[in-house]
Amino acid sequence: MSASCFLALETSCDETAAAVCTEDGRILSSCIASQIEVHRATGGVVPEVASRNHILHVRLLAEQALKEAGVNLSDIRAFAATSGPGLVSSLLIGTSMAKALAVAGNKPFLAVNHMEGHLLSPFMGDHGPVRPCMALIVSGGHTMIVHVRSIADYKLIGRTRDDAAGEAFDKIGKMLGLPYPGGPEIDKKAREGDPTAIRFPRTMMADKNFEFSFSGLKTSVLYELPKLDFTQPNTLADVCASVQEAIVDVLVEKLIAAAKKYKEQLVTVSGGVSCNRRLRERLTERCEKERLDLLLARPDHSTDNAAMIAFAAAQRFRLGESSPLEQDVDPNMPLAAVE
Repeated sequence: MSASCFLALETSCDETAAAVCTEDGRILSSCIASQIEVHRATGGVVPEVASRNHILHVRLLAEQALKEAGVNLSDIRAFAATSGPGLVSSLLIGTSMAKALAVAGNKPFLAVNHMEGHLLSPFMGDHGPVRPCMALIVSGGHTMIVHVRSIADYKLIGRTRDDAAGEAFDKIGKMLGLPYPGGPEIDKKAREGDPTAIRFPRTMMADKNFEFSFSGLKTSVLYELPKLDFTQPNTLADVCASVQEAIVDVLVEKLIAAAKKYKEQLVTVSGGVSCNRRLRERLTERCEKERLDLLLARPDHSTDNAAMIAFAAAQRFRLGESSPLEQDVDPNMPLAAVE
């Protein structure tokens, strides 16, 4: 095979991942080593533990990704890695290895923004090319609406002022005694519950802007819990369904309103919380009602993965971009080219 592939590494938080894609963005392999079980005992990610596990897995995953893609290191045209945002000690593992491979092979290196990976992930596979849309990125660390006009031309429409939606899910899950991470557990329990059982606040939903706030929801749940009788079989499920509905209501209404204001026909959703069953249902219903097109990132492209990093790197490389080897990681890296 000619040198026409990209190898990307993702180590921004607690998932070690490697992937190979072609120049046109076709994913040839995507390998992930999850650390969920490792961090479940502490109820959250411990940065030092995460970075140590990245060291253990990253080389093996890179070799596995190359093998599954059916390519050799000599077939790789450029190496990429997530350079931010994320945990510094974790980011350094992936970027250091990608830079070393680039130097050894005398190939270009691309520092990829983790959020741009999420932003472009709905267009992977058969859903390309990347085109104008109103995008919702919703994850454990970020909740934002971005107007995508083209590759590297993005306008930030609104973001959370405090907790991200995924963070709210996880912290409320911890309040309820659910295993880490709490978001998927709330989604499971909510299927048996009544979403109208408790009216939790929809903070900022009536505001004319596209900002979010979920810290008040956490406080509301904290004060509500002592009033509830958890000996009743449906109480936990009702709380989960009601919390989920409160979060989903705000996400859906804000995204649809932004699309209508900016006259975008296409809306996209990505990030770990985009796997939430209720969010996907509600968005599908609303987009059909509003006659909008909807692209949801595939579940395996929603949580942290290297396939989206490889895809974003391929888009940037086609624009003639690469990154200097001296470029450092940035735990607070802003989404490049955002107004």
